[in-house]
Amino acid sequence: MAAELTAHQLIAQHRPTLDQALEAIRTRAYWSPHPEHPKAYGENGSLGMAEGKAAFDAVLGTRIDLGQPGTDDWVGGEVSPYGIELGVTYPHADVDVLLPAMRAGQRAWRDAGAEARAAVCLEILKRISDRTHEFAHAVMHTSGQAFMMAFQAGGPHAQDRGLEAVAYAYVEQVRTPDSAEWVKPQGKRDPLTMTKRFTPVPRGIALLIGCNTFPTWNGYPGLFASLATGNAVLVKPHPRAVLPLALTVQVAREVLAETGFDPNLVALAAEHPGEGIAKTLAVRPEIRIIDYTGSTAFGDWLEANARQAQVYTEKAGVNTVIVESTDNYKGMLSNLAFSLSLYSGQMCTTPQNLLIPRDGITTDEGPKSFDEVVADLAKSVGGLLGDDARANALLGAIVNPDVKTRLEAASGLGEVALPSREISNPEFPDAVVRTPVIVKLDGTKPDDEAAYMSECFGPVSFAVAVDSAADAVDLLRRTIRDKGAMTVGAYTSSEEFEQAVQEACLEECAQLSLNLTGGVYVNQTAAFSDFHGSGGNPAANAALSDGAFVANRFRVVEVRRDA
Repeated sequence: MAAELTAHQLIAQHRPTLDQALEAIRTRAYWSPHPEHPKAYGENGSLGMAEGKAAFDAVLGTRIDLGQPGTDDWVGGEVSPYGIELGVTYPHADVDVLLPAMRAGQRAWRDAGAEARAAVCLEILKRISDRTHEFAHAVMHTSGQAFMMAFQAGGPHAQDRGLEAVAYAYVEQVRTPDSAEWVKPQGKRDPLTMTKRFTPVPRGIALLIGCNTFPTWNGYPGLFASLATGNAVLVKPHPRAVLPLALTVQVAREVLAETGFDPNLVALAAEHPGEGIAKTLAVRPEIRIIDYTGSTAFGDWLEANARQAQVYTEKAGVNTVIVESTDNYKGMLSNLAFSLSLYSGQMCTTPQNLLIPRDGITTDEGPKSFDEVVADLAKSVGGLLGDDARANALLGAIVNPDVKTRLEAASGLGEVALPSREISNPEFPDAVVRTPVIVKLDGTKPDDEAAYMSECFGPVSFAVAVDSAADAVDLLRRTIRDKGAMTVGAYTSSEEFEQAVQEACLEECAQLSLNLTGGVYVNQTAAFSDFHGSGGNPAANAALSDGAFVANRFRVVEVRRDA
């Protein structure tokens, strides 16, 4: 079967899905082609629950040979936060061999056009979706997420974010027509006539630097945005979370080869322990795009030093919730308790600072003092996590020793309103599972400010007493401006105060959630509708996803001639 015919078949197969994605990003309404429920899989070629677990088990202890050029060694060493040694090894690349090979296929990929590239990307996502159960276990045992979260966030939600990036990439590329006939009248003379052609041209090789906590959810937007705009993509996973992205690269290479494109358009760069290959790759002249999720220090380094590349970063921030008043006190406490507990607070969107007036708040249950609000929140978290089985399903496992160290140190920063407790996991006895800690701090004390104005990644939250609601808004502004924020939350029954918080977030460019008391939480965002990050404060220089996230991954080159 000819490669061109295969591409046309994929366009015919996936064009309806692409059109639905285009409509979803236009309307911002709910839509997803990827089922969230585990029982939705197991038919039409997709792996069911038992098959997915068996596929994951079959990978353990094996070598994933991607067949990519320049392999000079095999590396591995991942240990699950649940205590299992994965035993998987991956190709280590001689980048002087691999990078030129990756560039070789870009001409044909460029010439295929935006629609064909989008269709190939959608086929990759479809095949990943069919293996969602397998990927869920890979995400679970590299990130420490509990299975259901790994299934949803690492599976359908990550796939949605990848598809969303493809849709935005397609929109930006077809904004300019392929060709134009240009006619300029010249009065009595013959008009000037030209034929012009416009081609989206990729920047070069994109480097995706993966993260430990959400390897697919944070990785797929950049991967598919770059691939859909014609760039080759080199995937450099976090050393503790290689498997989900290695499986992704494996699928991408298979689809590219089957459709007649060079599989080296997508490749893996696994590394030896402590090698730090990201720093070396980031300044290579062949690398023209970088996507990074991780610490502020390295994100700042990339932005300062990878000058030859377009750099998209999601770094650290200090997420804030202001509690000024509420007309649903129980709903507020329940919502906040879940937000603080989910995945042991190991999300870039988890609230850290809860700003509460020291004179208390008004509620539908009457006035509540600062101490009462904090005590009731602690009780709500304790109730949510009181059953160990339920706690394990929400908390997952602590992803690395640094998080455990921060958690243990937090209790020395102030008065502990809710101590953290250790939970055993009967299925995985070596897992490190801890409930959140809540510490009371004073917003007027310099020593306390040093704590709450620094990101404390993990299950640590600070209940910060402020002198007034207006002071809370001022502190919110300063926090966003100086430290950045991926999310902001506020609870208020006052229209005037709601406007004040909204204005602060508009001016400081932070995404705001107001009065969440139901089944939507401040640390969750929905693809095709919610923007993850804003790109307008220090926490991130890009948003997932918008036009700006994709538009500068390619340029339009014009060829014109006299007609």
